[in-house]
Amino acid sequence: MAIREILTIPNPILKQVSTPVEGGVTDEVRALMDDMLETMYAAPGIGLAAVQIGVPKRIIVMDLGGPNDEKQPKYFVNPEILETIEETQPYEEGCLSVPDYYDEVERPARCLIRYLDYDGNQVEEWAEDLYAVCIQHEMDHLEGTLFIDHLSRLRRQRAVEKVKKAKRQKERVA
Repeated sequence: MAIREILTIPNPILKQVSTPVEGGVTDEVRALMDDMLETMYAAPGIGLAAVQIGVPKRIIVMDLGGPNDEKQPKYFVNPEILETIEETQPYEEGCLSVPDYYDEVERPARCLIRYLDYDGNQVEEWAEDLYAVCIQHEMDHLEGTLFIDHLSRLRRQRAVEKVKKAKRQKERVA
């Protein structure tokens, strides 16, 4: 396993639509998911899409447990949202590709998802609460959408400028 670099805005790869994984869940796909999970834990974060490490494939890893909880990783290959409910909920989101910026996004409170797990088994289940927020956030990445794209233009510009400024300051120190 290896920790990979997480791409940050305004990297154009983050705006790419990810392509489906062909041929099922292979050892190569599992190795990528293992790297993604290690990268996510090191960041630290609770979800990561493959495109965030420069691999525009429809793959997501997630672990909603806290830092002191036992690890409970989840793996999603070719995930789909089959259904959402009308009721929405606001949630303050952040993103490893938009470091140190958080803002409220409104999303459906529950969604029915289908995906292949780490072993290639097809899973269909309802996601709710933080799980629903996180899977929708990560699936947005697969479509080239960032959580800041759900914000007003002014708030989105503020987020981009904050990340660019932090990057410039970091480069001056290095």
